[in-house]
Amino acid sequence: MEYTTLNNGVKMPLLGFGVFQIPDHKICQESVENAIAAGYRLIDTAAAYMNEEAVGKAIKNSGIKRDDLFITTKLWTQDASYEGAKKAFDVSLKKLGLDYLDLYLIHQPVGDYYGAYRAMEELYKEGKIRAIGVCNFYPERITDLALHAEIIPAVNQVELHPFFQQQKAIENMKSFSITPEAWSPFAEGKHGIFTNPILTRIGAKYNKSAAQVVLRWNIERGVVVIPKSTHRERMEENINVFDFSLTDEEMKEIETLDLGKSEIVDHSDPAFIRMLSGMKIHD
Repeated sequence: MEYTTLNNGVKMPLLGFGVFQIPDHKICQESVENAIAAGYRLIDTAAAYMNEEAVGKAIKNSGIKRDDLFITTKLWTQDASYEGAKKAFDVSLKKLGLDYLDLYLIHQPVGDYYGAYRAMEELYKEGKIRAIGVCNFYPERITDLALHAEIIPAVNQVELHPFFQQQKAIENMKSFSITPEAWSPFAEGKHGIFTNPILTRIGAKYNKSAAQVVLRWNIERGVVVIPKSTHRERMEENINVFDFSLTDEEMKEIETLDLGKSEIVDHSDPAFIRMLSGMKIHD
């Protein structure tokens, strides 16, 4: 495993396991248990994924020391306020069965996220969270927060894959020493990513799959990746990306795949923001 050091000195694995869209608790628990057995130590969940309890059971059953794991969860928009974040944090911690979190993220730039972030800063100072950050904060939002918050976010988790590379956004994050983290590193399978001629040709040189090339490419950009799979053999393949490196020429070839826009979500669309704001995950 390779690690990055966050802006507060905390070490974070550059590759982890995501559990988005695994709401079935039995499947989720089995998947996380298999992932940990395969060597994953970073596990990424969220209150809105509705599977924190399953992740917590898997952690408990893993036999791995808590200090050797890096556990992330996220605050949903429904609880984006100072008081809401305090309560939601306690709920997530209880569901996970943990005494502290390694990383707590604001899931969307919606609602009173400034109030929520102030609550997270306090929880961080109390030692209940080792690092705090955000998700889906595009350059103007992350710049505003970084300039005005007391504690600069350690991580910004956004969509990052060969078809939406966001290199300028990454450079802006790094100007604040914020670590970029990629959700949907495989672009939800769009554009035939697993059979793309450029990616498969590069992979053949190293006896690797296109998926492994994609993960290695982001890692070499300093991006944390959290691929998801419910298949153990795919988990093992995804974590086996630390025995090769891409050349500058290969990195430039992959740059040519960038479409410069997301085809998954659009945070500039008012209808999308209305949907996020109206999504309730509890009474």
